[in-house]
Amino acid sequence: MGGTRIPPWTAQTGDVKEPNLASIASSWTVIRIGKPWPLGASVTPRGANFSVVAPLATRVELLLFAHGEAQEPDAILALEGAHRSGDHWHVEVEGIGIGACYGYRVFGPLEPGNHGFKPSKVLVDPCARALAGWGVFRRSAAVGAIPNTACCLKGVVTERDPFDFSQAPRPRHPWQKSVIYELHVGGFTRGEGCPVAPRRQGTLLGLIDTLPYLRDLGITALELLPVMAFDPEDAPAGRFNHWGYSPLSWLAPHPGYLVSSDPLEARNEVRQLVAACHQAGLEVLVDVVYNHTTEGNQAGPTLSWRGFADSTYYHQNSRGDYLDVSGCGNSIAANQPLSRRLILESLRCWAIELGIDGFRFDLGIALSRGQELMPLDHPPLFEAMEAHPELSDLKMVSEPWDCGGLYRMADFPARRVATWNGRFRDDMRRFWKGDDKCCWPVSQRLAGNPDLYGGQPAALGRSITFLTAHDGFTLADLVSYNRKHNLANGENDRDGDNHNNSWNHGVEGPTTDRAVTALRDRQMRNLLSSLLLTPGVPMLSMGDEVRRSQGGNNNAWCQNNPLGWMHWRPDAGDLALRRFLCRLIRLRQRLAFLFNPEIPLAESPPRRLAEGPALWREWHGVELHKPDWASWSHSLAWSVQDSREGPLLWCGWNAYYKAMHFDLPPSVKGWMRVIDTALPPDEDLLDTPVRWTPPGVPLESRSLILMLHPSLVSGTPRVP
Repeated sequence: MGGTRIPPWTAQTGDVKEPNLASIASSWTVIRIGKPWPLGASVTPRGANFSVVAPLATRVELLLFAHGEAQEPDAILALEGAHRSGDHWHVEVEGIGIGACYGYRVFGPLEPGNHGFKPSKVLVDPCARALAGWGVFRRSAAVGAIPNTACCLKGVVTERDPFDFSQAPRPRHPWQKSVIYELHVGGFTRGEGCPVAPRRQGTLLGLIDTLPYLRDLGITALELLPVMAFDPEDAPAGRFNHWGYSPLSWLAPHPGYLVSSDPLEARNEVRQLVAACHQAGLEVLVDVVYNHTTEGNQAGPTLSWRGFADSTYYHQNSRGDYLDVSGCGNSIAANQPLSRRLILESLRCWAIELGIDGFRFDLGIALSRGQELMPLDHPPLFEAMEAHPELSDLKMVSEPWDCGGLYRMADFPARRVATWNGRFRDDMRRFWKGDDKCCWPVSQRLAGNPDLYGGQPAALGRSITFLTAHDGFTLADLVSYNRKHNLANGENDRDGDNHNNSWNHGVEGPTTDRAVTALRDRQMRNLLSSLLLTPGVPMLSMGDEVRRSQGGNNNAWCQNNPLGWMHWRPDAGDLALRRFLCRLIRLRQRLAFLFNPEIPLAESPPRRLAEGPALWREWHGVELHKPDWASWSHSLAWSVQDSREGPLLWCGWNAYYKAMHFDLPPSVKGWMRVIDTALPPDEDLLDTPVRWTPPGVPLESRSLILMLHPSLVSGTPRVP
């Protein structure tokens, strides 16, 4: 089969790291028609195949660059006629291979609203698995009509090798015993006292150095804030995007998290981290942003998606106005087949090629919207995900809300996707803050959220419970500030949520008042206990275990400084809280059948106890079997009964400002006091619990006590 000859690349020298050009066969290169699949750039026996989607384009140009920092292409290949198959444009170029840098120019009519095709702009392939050109890239040059060739990003041809699961198999922790730890790669691996070597700080490889710390904490999975390539310049003047919720690519790793400057090493560095996590018994989940891109509204830069298929990728009305439920200027039309195909390709890339164990979908419910943003009960993206065999063993998590007011948690339109339980967060915060009308809602959280899931507790792995997350107060700030303090973000305190259900306990911010700090410490233990002793999949936020503070900033998205970094210089009080949490996680794991049972606990005893062993929950107040559900009530207790052993567990919560005395269910073998948050640090949760024989127990104000049957306690009980 014949082909057309084009001039060869011109290798450049200097400080810029060059791609491997050894595969160029001669001083001339042959181009062939190529194939529409696979999408993106893929290596062939003769060179590389390029395929991109551009349904309404009239012409596509493939630009080949000598290296990532090159300001002009060495070759421009015009694709017409035979190089088009349906919506796909494709070409095979002989003599080039891994390391080749490329971009596209796409020609076609403007969309309604006068935006869409911008042939003056060099575009990043939406399926590129690596990017180059960050040294010359200027975001502003992608706006307007002036060519951006001299300052554009380029895709890089890479391998597509699968992850080696034989050497580092997925840990596959069951949902019942999963504990997620959310962190920011750059922020967690920086800070005074950080155990990461300076060269590796802020990077994926640097995170490997922190795995002993994370493993000792007892968590089972890491949830990484976005690690796909994003544009740090997508921020107000004078600020830089630190969190990364501004994707520029859905397949390429973010270069700011890499040790190597070689774009070909990016994927290997991801694999090294994942392999190290798997070998440490930790799963890796990635926060993915498929609901919008860094291109903003129709006045934003044309960097990739917009220039190929504006009306395909983005929700728009008939006038061409962007429809925005992301709060970032655009919303991805995941109902469109071609958009859906690209998202699935991204998921497969990260899961199969890079070894990722699961995904957390930012504003995931936005992906269920159809034409004119109509919510769909059977969104095609989620149906395709759940039918995809290569994605069937992954953990899938989503936010059930978007910025357009859609909120679907119990009825999230996907069977295998767990959702963040915002009601759990709010109700637990309000209860321990001392708000009225909280006892009944909290009892529902303790029972597995039957009020939110149609009268039945949430199935195992459907509800992600949490107290804090990256967007919001840290745990320490939650008990230290009544309001947000976001002036450092440069938006006059307008950004960030104003409804935090926080309480400063008498002083706004840091204080030397020992009574205030002691109460704050107790409240943090109360909140953590509430999280780990209830059904659901608990998620912890970076640094909460050592009282990390952001100075009251509840939206540190642009704070790549100590405010947004991990707290690596813990004092005695910080370490005491960490020990408490470690013991609490171990307790939950050992007694998962009580705290997070595979089959939800019954709310009443079986009609005939002789039918076999059974567990059920009973509710109490200060007196047995008399829970106080009144709006002014601030305390409750609950027990788990066994048809053979009697009561196995009793837990009392007192959020009132006065101490209260609670009756205990009679137990022939007595009780073991395992947790009492009113006691001093390191006495509040003992590895060797205290035997308790009185028929009742006093609960100090704003404290929590857990009693266990002696048969459930490991070690030799000790008498106080």
